[in-house]
Amino acid sequence: MNSLHYKTFGSGEPLIILHGLLGSLDNWQSLAKQYAENFTVFIIDQRNHGRTFHSQEFNYNILTQDLLDFCESNHIYKTHILGHSMGGKVAMQFALEYADYVEKLIVADIAPVVYPPGHNEIFEALHAVDLQKMQSREEVESILAPFIPEFGTRQFLMKGLTRNDDNQFEWKFNLASLWENYPAILNTFTSTESFDGKALFIKGEKSSYVLDEYKPLILQHFPKASFESIPNVGHWLHAENPKVFFEKTMNFLIN
Repeated sequence: MNSLHYKTFGSGEPLIILHGLLGSLDNWQSLAKQYAENFTVFIIDQRNHGRTFHSQEFNYNILTQDLLDFCESNHIYKTHILGHSMGGKVAMQFALEYADYVEKLIVADIAPVVYPPGHNEIFEALHAVDLQKMQSREEVESILAPFIPEFGTRQFLMKGLTRNDDNQFEWKFNLASLWENYPAILNTFTSTESFDGKALFIKGEKSSYVLDEYKPLILQHFPKASFESIPNVGHWLHAENPKVFFEKTMNFLIN
């Protein structure tokens, strides 16, 4: 069995954090250290991301199974789970299928719906970069810039750039597999189950990922769900306003 790369901080009840598409555990490290004052925090690189193994197979059933394997191999049988975007969909499916494992659930800026493609420009930009010809990080970013004018999004992607043992640039994420499986990432779970534990759905005010019209569906699967919004932020709400994100999620976890 392939194991997931992870880092752990703190002590207390477990809290597992799942990053979004093209991200890694590094995106959550500073927040993880804050949660670690109250919890044993596990930040995970999901398959095809960060330092975890690459695979041609990639869908929510597989990612959910990966999480179950991770829990069992680390003797975690009751945990809080926080998932952002793609990681939020994994967290939702896991809570529905393995409810006994989940204490409280936090879903950041995602809903249990099928989304239209919204990353085509990002994938186009990443495919435009011939990493074998790149000499510097600045050169890579200069190719991304015309496709992705938002500085924050470019910086997020640049965190996925590393050098291999031959000093060649490479992406930490498995670009080929993620692009091939992109329709599966846009998809959602097919479970008809419901999770009766406490759940927090937290969104960015400027984000269009969690619309009011999705609330009845969310409540159908998560009847004890509560809803929070962070003003003046978009989809990367935890990065844009980590202070308020931490306050709202910590309040939910400890009360």
